[in-house]
Amino acid sequence: MRRSLPLPLALTARLTPVAVLACAGWAMASGPDKTSDTASGNTSSQQTTTQASGGAPSSSSSTDAATKTYSASPAPCGSIPAATVKSLVPGAKTAGKEIPSTDTKLRRTCSWNALKGYDYRWLDVSFEIMDTDAAAAKEYKDRVAEKSGGGAVPGLGDSGYSVVNLTTEDKQQTREGVVMAQVSNALVVVTYNGSDFETKKAPSTDVINKGAIQAAKAAVTALKGSQ
Repeated sequence: MRRSLPLPLALTARLTPVAVLACAGWAMASGPDKTSDTASGNTSSQQTTTQASGGAPSSSSSTDAATKTYSASPAPCGSIPAATVKSLVPGAKTAGKEIPSTDTKLRRTCSWNALKGYDYRWLDVSFEIMDTDAAAAKEYKDRVAEKSGGGAVPGLGDSGYSVVNLTTEDKQQTREGVVMAQVSNALVVVTYNGSDFETKKAPSTDVINKGAIQAAKAAVTALKGSQ
């Protein structure tokens, strides 16, 4: 008969709900004040000058607002098909658990995790909405630079990247894959990891990498379908 084994310290900490903080705002600026001229002869010319000098919103700001593809994050727990969840995280509830966020329009994350026998899996899917495509591209490049050693994932959004790392704590291996994708002004980030507590080994790089990419493709499809 198998007996249950305690989770390693690092994985136990991951099971504790984590508040994901995200904050954003838009600054709104009013046009220049219109000062009326006390002399009646200059009133009409003053109004004409004010209108010509840019009292109306600039065309560039109007264009930026019109071309912003995504204004809110989709529901993350509905972004991965139930069959995919069952395959990647055996034993997990397919509904997932959404992590609290300070602004659900800008960032939403869902997690699935389960220990089936001695086999443990964890899957996170996050959507982050930026103001512009350029801002999303910069954030994507910065994060890729922080997680060097991976490679591009062709056909995943505008840009896709995948990296897998192995860690060992108290002789227990954990292998984690991270996949990031930029899709217009949005970022999709998937984290997928696993351990075997009987053998103390981790799943292969191929298993973790393919699983993370599979989840990322489903999440990108859900994002595109949310508009």
